[in-house]
Amino acid sequence: MSDVASQANQPLFSIEKIYLKDLSVEVPNAPQIFLERESPQVDVQLHHNSSKIDEGIYHTLLTVTVSAKVGEKTMFLVEAGQAGIFTVKNIPDTDVEVVLAISCPNILFPYARQAVSDALVAAGFPPVLLNPVNFEALYAAQKQADAGQVAAPAAPAVATTH
Repeated sequence: MSDVASQANQPLFSIEKIYLKDLSVEVPNAPQIFLERESPQVDVQLHHNSSKIDEGIYHTLLTVTVSAKVGEKTMFLVEAGQAGIFTVKNIPDTDVEVVLAISCPNILFPYARQAVSDALVAAGFPPVLLNPVNFEALYAAQKQADAGQVAAPAAPAVATTH
């Protein structure tokens, strides 16, 4: 086999584009909520999905939703949809799902974390620093849940306000 032919069959994973697809911030109880002194309860939800857009080209969207409440009052709600277009070629079909469920969200998460933090600062709040997420563990747990072995885990509710 020639070098060109062997290179053409090599596994390929590359980032084509990373972009912020959607960003929304709500502060429904402003301005009174800024006078609250009680620490808020922060909830973080993650969701991601991938779709094929062309042969060997995939789109992944990671949605991060962060909300904070003081008692029954919503302090803020921010949702960031961080997206990426990825080339995934010459990888067995069984492994493509793993790449899309673990590698792509791992790449997108730091961008989403920054978008959430920046949006909250612009809205007048201290930054919320989202802790790293183990997408490999979430994928494994989801596979177990799909097999009926255990209940699917909720998205991790981990965040730090500063």
